[in-house]
Amino acid sequence: MIEVDKLSRLYGGTVAVDQISFRIEKGEVVGFLGPNGAGKTTTMKMLTGYLFPSSGSARVDGIDVVESPLEVKCRIGYLPENAPLYTDMTVLEYLRFVADVRQIPRNARRSAIAEVAASCGVEPVIGKVIGTLSKGFRQRTCLAQALLHKPAVLILDEPTTGLDPNQILEIRQLIRDLGKERTVMLSTHILPEVEAVCSRVLIIHLGKIVADGTPETLQRQVRKGDIVRLCVRGNGRDVEKELLATPEVASVKLVSGSNGDILQFEVTTGVDRSITEDLFRLAVARGWTLSELRAEQASLEDVFAQLTTKEGSS
Repeated sequence: MIEVDKLSRLYGGTVAVDQISFRIEKGEVVGFLGPNGAGKTTTMKMLTGYLFPSSGSARVDGIDVVESPLEVKCRIGYLPENAPLYTDMTVLEYLRFVADVRQIPRNARRSAIAEVAASCGVEPVIGKVIGTLSKGFRQRTCLAQALLHKPAVLILDEPTTGLDPNQILEIRQLIRDLGKERTVMLSTHILPEVEAVCSRVLIIHLGKIVADGTPETLQRQVRKGDIVRLCVRGNGRDVEKELLATPEVASVKLVSGSNGDILQFEVTTGVDRSITEDLFRLAVARGWTLSELRAEQASLEDVFAQLTTKEGSS
């Protein structure tokens, strides 16, 4: 549904997007991540026809964004980072205006507006002037306009900005539901949101794609092997010696505790598999009182930090 091939955008002598390539298929909800200035918004503006690329190509639903930008816009629902709203209109007037611009048949407009008003939670404010609404309701109104014409592709830039925790959960569920039938590209700085909603992650840094995969795949790539949290009661020196003698263990660090107390160790493995069962059997064999044993995965924050810092990207 979205095909990008060696896409670039220059602003004067500054390269904002540098020959990026990727595909997003129907039914995928893809998180598009990157630090400020990485090229996220520029990429989304090129995909939606608001900016022309300096080189390369992009197609949406098989249509070239340069050759047929208006046709591409007809197939896309776009929620920009700063919601574009006419603040002197009521929510209903605005959605009617968007329905007119989108050329939704008159006999279908009432039901289309009612459907998005319900799904985006703007029914309580449908008759209110947009300029009087909270930021959360403005964001919901803008999301409603992006969905009004039932687009095949949704491009959402910070869709939950300004929403309260309950509203965020509702919008996340809505995005998951939309992703079952549509292609969704989602940009956000809220990394737990990506883990909760997205089946795949693209990370852009300094204008280049530096990662593409499922959250789980990227987490495994960043951290080779596991870090295991082991809490036991025993002699710290003896426990450490036994752990280091285990072939799959690369390093052992005593995090807290002293002899006679519960000792917390951070065990780093040297293999790309779980060794929690091996450590459990070791604890039983040595008679250690085991209070906790769990493998820790790298978080998406760890992945993001490693790939978008000077140290991680060098």
